[in-house]
Parts: sequence; C-alpha cells; structure tokens
Amino acid sequence: MKGQWKTYAAWVLFTEAVGGLSGWLTREGTRYFNAFVTKPPLSPPGILFPIVWAVLYLLMGIGAARIYLLRPSRSRSRSLYLYLLQLAFNFLWSVIFFNLRAYAGAFVWLVVLWALIFRMIQRFRENDTLAANLQIPYLLWVAFAGYLNAGVWYLNR
Repeated sequence: MKGQWKTYAAWVLFTEAVGGLSGWLTREGTRYFNAFVTKPPLSPPGILFPIVWAVLYLLMGIGAARIYLLRPSRSRSRSLYLYLLQLAFNFLWSVIFFNLRAYAGAFVWLVVLWALIFRMIQRFRENDTLAANLQIPYLLWVAFAGYLNAGVWYLNR
C-alpha cells in the first residue's frame, strides 16, 4: 500500500490535465457555442459542464490507477491501452465540436468514443470490478452528450 497514493495522484492529475488542456484549447469555441448555438431541450447550464467533467476525470483517473497497480499482464496492458485511446478520442471530440463546429462529425466521433468507453469498461471488469464501475457515470454522461450533440447538429444545420 505504501506509495500507491503517488500512482493514484499521477493518473488523476494526468487525466485532469488532458481534460484541462482540452478545455483551454476550446475556450473560444465554447464561448461561441454558449452565445450563438441553438441547444436542444434538457441542455444543462454551461457552468455544469466543467464541474461534471472534473468529477468524471477524477473517477477515470482512479480507475486507471487501480488497473495500473495490478500485476502486469496482457489484459492489464490492453485495459490501459483502451483507457489512453478513449482519452485521446475524448480530447479530440471537444476540438471537433467546439473549434471546428463540425457537429455531424463530432457526433460520429462521439459514437466511437462511447463504444471505446464501453469496451474499456469490459476490459477493466476483467481486472477490477470497482475500476470498471467507476467508469459507468462517464459512459452515461457521454450517452447524454450524444443526445446533446445530435440535438445541436439538428438544430444548427
């Protein structure tokens, strides 16, 4: 147990940093979005998004740390690979959606992201049930984001 907090801190900080960088890179696009884009019903207030994402990145980082701390194996490696792949897709979705305003492309990207998260949860579950369960809020939020993305695409054609 000694020293594990450093592993948890590293994975959480890394994951939060990826999210923070994405937010920083898309800040102008987000301002435009909040000011000029028609949003679908059930769209939460803009202030909610960074709060929710900070919590989700925390849960994601904790789950990844739990997997990382397991004995090295092929399953562990595949789990961490999927984690990093979905995190890259997560990062790029914001750029596609907010900066490029490619709402249709962002929706397709988000569907792939959702599938990657689902597969990551399956892989995590093979190794650590808690690590997998910590990702379920993320999967649900991305499903809701899919509804929002599709709505924005439809309403702003």
